[in-house]
Amino acid sequence: MATTANKTLKERRILIVDDELAIRRALKERFTEEGSRPDTAEDAQTARTRLRTDDYDLMLLDHRLPDGTGLALLEELSSQERRPEVVMMTAYASTQDAVRAMKLGAADYVMKPFDLDEMVLAAERALDHRELRGEVSRLRAQNRAAFTVDQLVGSSRQMAELRTLIPRIAGSGARTILVTGESGTGKDLVARAIHFASPEADKPFLNITCTALQETLLESELFGHERGAFTDAKTAKIGLFEQANGGTIFLDEIGDMSLGLQAKLLRFLESKQFRRVGGLKDITVDVRIIAATNKNLERAIQDGAFRSDLYYRLNVIPVEISPLRERPEDVVDLVRFFERRYAEELKKSIGGFDGDALELLRRHPWPGNVRELKNVVERAVLLSSGPSLTIADLPVSVRGGAGATHKPGRLLELPTAGLVVDDVVRDLLDQALERTQGNKSHAARLLGIHRDQVRYWVHKYGLDRWIRTRDGKGDSAEDSPVETAERDPD
Repeated sequence: MATTANKTLKERRILIVDDELAIRRALKERFTEEGSRPDTAEDAQTARTRLRTDDYDLMLLDHRLPDGTGLALLEELSSQERRPEVVMMTAYASTQDAVRAMKLGAADYVMKPFDLDEMVLAAERALDHRELRGEVSRLRAQNRAAFTVDQLVGSSRQMAELRTLIPRIAGSGARTILVTGESGTGKDLVARAIHFASPEADKPFLNITCTALQETLLESELFGHERGAFTDAKTAKIGLFEQANGGTIFLDEIGDMSLGLQAKLLRFLESKQFRRVGGLKDITVDVRIIAATNKNLERAIQDGAFRSDLYYRLNVIPVEISPLRERPEDVVDLVRFFERRYAEELKKSIGGFDGDALELLRRHPWPGNVRELKNVVERAVLLSSGPSLTIADLPVSVRGGAGATHKPGRLLELPTAGLVVDDVVRDLLDQALERTQGNKSHAARLLGIHRDQVRYWVHKYGLDRWIRTRDGKGDSAEDSPVETAERDPD
């Protein structure tokens, strides 16, 4: 007997559906002890009535009822968006019925006679599954909102065409798409927008950068491996292609994939089958492949670095993203978009860039494309202290000689009498920590170094006031980097 209310079951609405009065009473009493709020129904019709008028978290459903079967009631519920988790109860063992119940969405299948503790555990598992399902739904909804075509900001003709093209691609059923564009133009964002605008939006979206791993490791990540396939393969591993079955794989920097792996990828694209590394069995999956590169693949083909047959297989639907310098009308739109985002994230009340700063941003060539612009705006908002952002809030790489008194291209003028480099480093570090209120992650970002280097210099130069942060929480609480709602554009 429970002595304290069960945390998982507390205040949960539970409907017990069984034609045996003794079972209904026993279950109701036990779940009441667990802190739940149970109701009972002796047949399917009573259960339907209760389900129409009340919102239940869990239903304990008998397989055989006086006016029908629990499976029939479960099937009715399976089409409803808001439905309770279901644990089936039966005295008649049937593998076929158990399989059908699970296919219809039952969380568990318990045989009678059962122990009440067994039923409590089954209820806990079912409700944990409900929480997980709800969290997955929330995350998917957030992803759909974060990666819509509306996130492709800009009033240029190129961006308007891209916003029109993506939903058409997403609904076309295309299984291979090639996204090209310079680094920082947003290829990752376009790939996600295609996935989340497609009918497979509730399926996995998995990505991997082809330059991040050696050939053998990349093959294992994509296709998986069997135990003992190589020295460190102590257990079998499921690769991304299996994990993403029904969804999308984003292969970034496909132009850097080795020729040997290109051949294996081509075979998979043509047959939808592959073998794990060290495996003997063909595995069939259905995934959408979105490949991206900042390289000229046609030139790579001429140089013998990329397979022409793979290029033509991938290039069924090409999507080209123009560099930012070719659509300067988008710069101001992007600046205002990121201004609002970072002002909200950093809880700053800022009126935005003034006219001179906006003009300077508009004329900048942006060799790093949207990623560079995004980082510039984030830095400006982070360091701002006034009601608006000015040229002084821009980095030298953008500001150039505007508003500066020293020679173009120089950050500092060397005094005639010379200086001690350590004194300069100490002073710049102290300034960075002052501006960021002791946040070493943000200070490191301003100085273009790693946070560990900041910590080392703090001790080296005796900047004792920054060893602990001003709120007294120490390094462990000081430095969570600014999180953004969207990945850096690629």
